[in-house]
Amino acid sequence: MMKYRLAVPGPTPLPPEVVAAATIPMEDERTHSYAAIFTRVVDNLKRTLLTDNDLLLFASSMTGAFEGAVQNLCSPGDRVLVVNNGAFGQRWVELATTFGLDVVEVAEQWGRPVDMRRVAEAVAATPDLVAAIAVHCETSTATVNDMRGFGEATRTIVSVVDTASGVGACELRTDDWGLDVVVAGCQKALMTPPGLAFASISPRAWLLHERATLPRYYFDWDRTRDALRADIARTPWTPAVSLINQLDVALRRLHDEGIEHVFARHVRLGRMVRAGVLGMGLDLLSADDDRNAAVTAVTLPPGLDARALVDHLLDEYGVQIVDSGGPLAARVVRIGHCGYVDILDAVAILSAFGLALRDLGCAVDVGGGVAAALAVAAAPRDDDRRAPVRTDQLRLSPRDRADRADAYELVRGHR
Repeated sequence: MMKYRLAVPGPTPLPPEVVAAATIPMEDERTHSYAAIFTRVVDNLKRTLLTDNDLLLFASSMTGAFEGAVQNLCSPGDRVLVVNNGAFGQRWVELATTFGLDVVEVAEQWGRPVDMRRVAEAVAATPDLVAAIAVHCETSTATVNDMRGFGEATRTIVSVVDTASGVGACELRTDDWGLDVVVAGCQKALMTPPGLAFASISPRAWLLHERATLPRYYFDWDRTRDALRADIARTPWTPAVSLINQLDVALRRLHDEGIEHVFARHVRLGRMVRAGVLGMGLDLLSADDDRNAAVTAVTLPPGLDARALVDHLLDEYGVQIVDSGGPLAARVVRIGHCGYVDILDAVAILSAFGLALRDLGCAVDVGGGVAAALAVAAAPRDDDRRAPVRTDQLRLSPRDRADRADAYELVRGHR
């Protein structure tokens, strides 16, 4: 027997009560009872992003909501700045170009964070910019850009942040840091299957939206906001009912833990994995920095193919990590440690990772790496005041209907 362990930066493992929420009987979304769930999800997403701004929810991949941000903020020929230091920064360049925008790039080598002073200089030197776009956690390289600095550097224009693998794992304070549009999804640190995306939108971004002329329909922010503000809050189109139920449970779990403790837990996991990698005698692609809390990128020894390692690790040990692409193809692998992950998951993944490397002829110190990770886990921490998780807060509400199963009890009864 071999247990499957998912250790990619998304999709991520699901808590059992989130899995069970998918089995709740289907219901019509045009009811007050479902509107209450939908509203709670929207409110908890705002709490996750630490914002009082409007939040709009879409049934789509995150790229759909990224495209919606461009459509709703821009007009043909508008000039936008894009921070590009990885595959997803490059995706924003391609997206903006596709819609006929004039793109000013602030580029950096893959694996290095962008110096936000360069962004500030580019903004000052380009007075006709309407918006600036940056990736928070560049998943392709495990590099987290400084979003506080990005907010400061772009304070004269609308800022757009892609926090796909950052939300719920890496510190992000939307309102305090002056971030106008923050776009993300649910399948990474938010512990929900793929298929939902969302965007928070500041008053300044709404003003830019009012003059934007790019065509949009499905992702129209006005339609979405109007539907949310209706007597029965919902999306303007058919919502992903089961996914919203699952996200509801995942967010309730996250906020029962407390968002500050969630940040601290991910910092600790990131320290463990990076310490384990370094303890084996390997090199990190991105810096050994607490900001890099969601995913770790490892540069492999010469002669070892990343794809071969990924396949061997899965086939022999049941652990799924992922390689990289672009200029890093074949020589970098990425280990995800966000969402429903604890310290023992990190130890198991590192152990298998080291053994797989040994199998493929790499002289790594597996024990030294695991010991280094355990030393981080055993170090004093500043989040010991966290109250125990209350299972009654994790259970799904029966919504006052006798025929509605309690999904948490359903899972517990089958263990």
